[in-house]
Amino acid sequence: MAWIRRFILHNSKRHPSEMGATEITDFLSYLATTRHVAASTQNQALAAIHFLYRSVLRLELPLLDTHVRARRPSRLPVVLTQGEVAAILGHLKGTHWLVGSLLYGSGLRLLEGLRLRVKDLDFDQRVLMVRGGKGAKDRVTMLPEQLRSPLQLHLENVRRKHQGELQEGFGSVELPFALLQKYPSAARSWSWQYVFPADRRSVDPRSGEVRRHHLDASAVQKAVRRAVKIAGLTKHATCHTLRHSFATHLLEAGYDIRTVQELLGHSDVRTTMIYTHVLNRGGRAVRSPLDYMPPGAPRVDSQSD
Repeated sequence: MAWIRRFILHNSKRHPSEMGATEITDFLSYLATTRHVAASTQNQALAAIHFLYRSVLRLELPLLDTHVRARRPSRLPVVLTQGEVAAILGHLKGTHWLVGSLLYGSGLRLLEGLRLRVKDLDFDQRVLMVRGGKGAKDRVTMLPEQLRSPLQLHLENVRRKHQGELQEGFGSVELPFALLQKYPSAARSWSWQYVFPADRRSVDPRSGEVRRHHLDASAVQKAVRRAVKIAGLTKHATCHTLRHSFATHLLEAGYDIRTVQELLGHSDVRTTMIYTHVLNRGGRAVRSPLDYMPPGAPRVDSQSD
């Protein structure tokens, strides 16, 4: 309602039915050029106006694409050194350590890691399958050798709990609707269980069934924030920073950018290329000429003004 009110006031309190694409375009351009709002804020205003015309006034609007668009800020991702990653992981414990290690070791987004099913891990091939990632895309990425034994031990504990729940009449997990209709028993099978199940069972608000969901994302986020603080890092590091660091460290090691793109699941290589700008080699990966001056050249601080 606030955006609709501002739109009407901007146009001298004229009734929206008396206005159209010209006034809307002018208002959106005003937000970008005069009010300097963020792109997301401008989109909120446009969505509110669309709702007003389509759902309230029952009027169709033409395509609105001539207004001045607010610019999205171009920010480089925060990247950690391997020492900083080790410091963060060193202050994580138990399941949180395993999740954090996978985020960095496999380049996963947080929810991709938490939604992993037992069947997604292939210890023989040392790969894991990310299902329904960003953009509803599946992809294969690496499973770090160092996590083989900790993950297998973790899964043994999860399986024992699952078997106990089956004996109690529980043990089901959420599945895609079509899959559940075709294979009703799959929800209780071991292969479809979450790798990182929640500590407690809960009631599914849609089906009303008592089941165990995956570990809550906020718990991992809090643990990582706490680890960053204890490690004394000044960088604004989050769970997603571990994924940024995964990509950057692979590029530093000389891996092809197309390979890194596939591991990250980026549809456009330009998204992956942002990591080439944060490599630890100075601006745009170029060495300063001051750093390769010949031995014996006058010291910079010995020159007087």
